[in-house]
Amino acid sequence: MRIIVIDGQGGGIGRSLVELLAKRFPEAEIGAVGTNSVATETMLKGGPSFAATGENAVIFNATEADIIIGPAGIIMANAMHGEISPAIAMAISSSKARVVLIPMNHCRAYIAGVEEKKVAEYLLDAMDIVGRLASEG
Repeated sequence: MRIIVIDGQGGGIGRSLVELLAKRFPEAEIGAVGTNSVATETMLKGGPSFAATGENAVIFNATEADIIIGPAGIIMANAMHGEISPAIAMAISSSKARVVLIPMNHCRAYIAGVEEKKVAEYLLDAMDIVGRLASEG
């Protein structure tokens, strides 16, 4: 199973995701793909199988992924202060991979029905979702 973590800006959410995924799914290939070098460098500290940076890296890895996980803004063109290009948003939302999004209210998007939680709680919920997806094949 190939899980791609995508993050931008400082990469803190991505690093936490990489760490949790590496612990919970040690058999998975976990890629850390940052929209910028700072995000990638931060995610590298979480121990991914590989890392890459930039728009083309996101586009390429979105086609190779079984699961893509990251903040909700990764599917919104121009989110994260413009780091998510229309091409990145299109590649992720068009991918055949299953996409797990962490709700963040920083991207001008509010998801109805999502209860207010701490980011750490959302990350644990995301691990449960990945676990269900992994068991489905």
